[in-house]
Amino acid sequence: MDSVSQWVLGATVSVAVMGRRVPIWQAALVGGVCGTLPDLDVFIDHGDAIRNMTLHRTDSHALLWLTLVSPLLAWLVAGLFRPRLRWLTWWPAIWLALITHPLLDLMTVYGTQLGLPLTDHPYAIGSVYIVDPLYTLPLLMGLGVALWRRGEQGVRWSRIGLTFSTLYLVWSVVIQGVAGWQIGASLREQGIPADKVLVTPTPFNTLVWRSVIMTPDRYGEAWWSLWSPDRPLQVKWYPRHPELFDAFRGSWYAGRVAWFSHGFYAMREQDGQTTIADLRMGEGQNYTFTFGLGTPERPDAQPQRLPSERPSLSATFSALGDRL
Repeated sequence: MDSVSQWVLGATVSVAVMGRRVPIWQAALVGGVCGTLPDLDVFIDHGDAIRNMTLHRTDSHALLWLTLVSPLLAWLVAGLFRPRLRWLTWWPAIWLALITHPLLDLMTVYGTQLGLPLTDHPYAIGSVYIVDPLYTLPLLMGLGVALWRRGEQGVRWSRIGLTFSTLYLVWSVVIQGVAGWQIGASLREQGIPADKVLVTPTPFNTLVWRSVIMTPDRYGEAWWSLWSPDRPLQVKWYPRHPELFDAFRGSWYAGRVAWFSHGFYAMREQDGQTTIADLRMGEGQNYTFTFGLGTPERPDAQPQRLPSERPSLSATFSALGDRL
């Protein structure tokens, strides 16, 4: 999730847990910092573009490691502020501010390895876009009122904001299930076979959902709208070029993207090299994570992340209006 949402979530959780035992600004500051800490792993260079992508949200997002480090952070925070509180008083707030970060990331489609060291599976529910104002605004409003009103009223407002934002996450999972059921039914009615189907929200909302339909040799994209649920699904197809993956079957880089994307990937030849794209983020033939693998003769050449075009906000909202 975006950094603003993570900071505000951590701050709100800390205020809700600490109550009136410390000034609200102290609880908000500590929670906001702790809610941001896991994402500092973006500054680590793992050596190449594919490692940087697939090793983000790993150890710094693991629930076990965050749980083990939380008492140390609580002890440091307890010694920082006056009047001093026992570290056990700070511990629940700091622990929750830390672990709610990867749990919120879990709701996006990217993939969070929160089970380390037991499993490196990149878990992803994919029911919320990485930036969704309807999730963040209740937290911002609740925290803003809490800092303004202070006291018991302020704490109550932070809890109200947290409740509404959590209910929005529940709503996103429910409507994702509805969209997935409707899309699957439409594919069956049209006799379209699919190995697997991914259903994710479009930018900034949970009303219009993008689906990626995978077959052995091609992938399709279609959109489903809550405002027009019975509209026939219109699928646009693109080639996957599985023969290119066969040529790179010994490449760790190609295999890593295929694993991390849960099989939602496509390859093509571009500018004299073979590229591989994670189909979960982006659309058409323009994807956020597209990598140049070089040629089959050099399958272990260091991959390069290729630039992708980001549509303007006006184009994004125009497309959203059409798809609604």
